[in-house]
Amino acid sequence: MPLLSVITAGYAPKSDYLKDTVISVLEQDVPPGWEFEWLFQEDGTTPCLGDLVQQVPQARYEANDRSFGIAATRNLALSRGRGDLLRVLDHDDVLLPGALSKAITHFVEHQGIHWLLTASDEIDFAGKRYSCPPPPMSGWLPRGSMGPITDSNGRWSVYSAGLTARLDTVRALGGWMAAPRSEDVGLVTALAEVADGYIDPCAGWLYRRHPVQTHLDDDWQARESQAATLVTQRLAAMRSAGVMLRNTASLSFKTFSDNEAR
Repeated sequence: MPLLSVITAGYAPKSDYLKDTVISVLEQDVPPGWEFEWLFQEDGTTPCLGDLVQQVPQARYEANDRSFGIAATRNLALSRGRGDLLRVLDHDDVLLPGALSKAITHFVEHQGIHWLLTASDEIDFAGKRYSCPPPPMSGWLPRGSMGPITDSNGRWSVYSAGLTARLDTVRALGGWMAAPRSEDVGLVTALAEVADGYIDPCAGWLYRRHPVQTHLDDDWQARESQAATLVTQRLAAMRSAGVMLRNTASLSFKTFSDNEAR
């Protein structure tokens, strides 16, 4: 039975909104013939989020017991993944109803794609929802057509946090970059260079805005140019070396009818 692995890196000092995330995962369903697992990897020396996370029957919780940072924590979760697909979910964000089912449906209907970005709306610390502008691109994107992307205005980081992808393709690219920030932008840039993908302009999740989110940290802000250099250097090296996927065959996902998809 095909499986979707939802990957979350958690960190207790910034987990004030995790309960909303847990509720949103509890409310998810997947198409007939599919299953999902929630791989929650907690960073930090004093883990304490396991009881809350494991309210979700599909949760598989693990703690680092030390501080590794976001990229390494996500990669440790990736190492436990058993799925055909993975879906990123930050521990302060919220999946909208049907988000996982819709993501899977895209891969069933567009079986040549290796990655999917889903647009988001925003939710503030008080729970108020705000509409966001649509992505600068949408629909099917052939490999190599996206080029370098930036998170200087924060928007590409948001879209990157709504990534669904073939799990093995992410592994082949080394997972999330060991960068001081923008590790998710680096992964999406690499995926888009070597494989076809799809951008869904309809919101499938809510990006949380709150006073203690990571991108507001002074150190995170100061690392923008360093991270951008790493991302663009990696892309240039991939193009120079002619990096590409040998196997671009479609996955043998079960096709289901429109009625089943609903």
